Amino acid sequence: MTGLLGVVVPARDEAELLPGCLAALARAAAHPDLAGVPVLVVVVADLCTDDTADLARAGGARVVETGGGNVGDARHAGVLAVLAEATHTGVPADRVWVATTDADSRVPADWLAVQALGAASGVDAVVGTVAVEDWTGHPPHVPAAFAAAYDAWRAGGLDAVHPHVHGASLGVRGSAYTAVGGFPPLVVSEDEALVGALLLAGRTVLRTPAAPVVTSARRVPRAGGGFGADLDGLATGGQED
Repeated sequence: MTGLLGVVVPARDEAELLPGCLAALARAAAHPDLAGVPVLVVVVADLCTDDTADLARAGGARVVETGGGNVGDARHAGVLAVLAEATHTGVPADRVWVATTDADSRVPADWLAVQALGAASGVDAVVGTVAVEDWTGHPPHVPAAFAAAYDAWRAGGLDAVHPHVHGASLGVRGSAYTAVGGFPPLVVSEDEALVGALLLAGRTVLRTPAAPVVTSARRVPRAGGGFGADLDGLATGGQED
């Protein structure tokens, strides 16, 4: 049973897209399966020069302001804020579940319920998938190329497991997070590093395609080398990893 469900959203100058992200999280937090479970949304405003922090507060989130320009540090700061709240309210770390998403993403209404179900099952992490709905700015061939590459794992049949790791759809038990040292201070792939550390430590990781998170297909992302770079590679003739 989850004693505290935290959601961490790193954001850098995301005033345009953050309100949509927070509205989607509010809907997810109101899911009937979460009745009685406290949900804490933490927005980490990192090196922001716009109204991101003010919009986050207006949207009901707790705000942590950082200046490292590093998404790994930003996510870690957010998780620490959730764990601090758990300590303050007397919730042990093994009953804390921290989900992460991104400011340019919108979670479906059942996303937090899926995260909580994973927590209740006893796993240490839930690794989800993403979807793209708006391909504005991309060449016409990109949506099909993305789908072919991203869903190739399904060819393995009913027992196939997706290989993806996204900070936009990830959840981890508080005690497991602490045990492996948390998100490392990386500017990209901090999510993959965390999941790798959990697996190396023998922790149980559930990969599920349930409740995919709708994410942005912008070709100029806040951090280079991540999902946006994969999409840009498809647009220019490369292949998505």
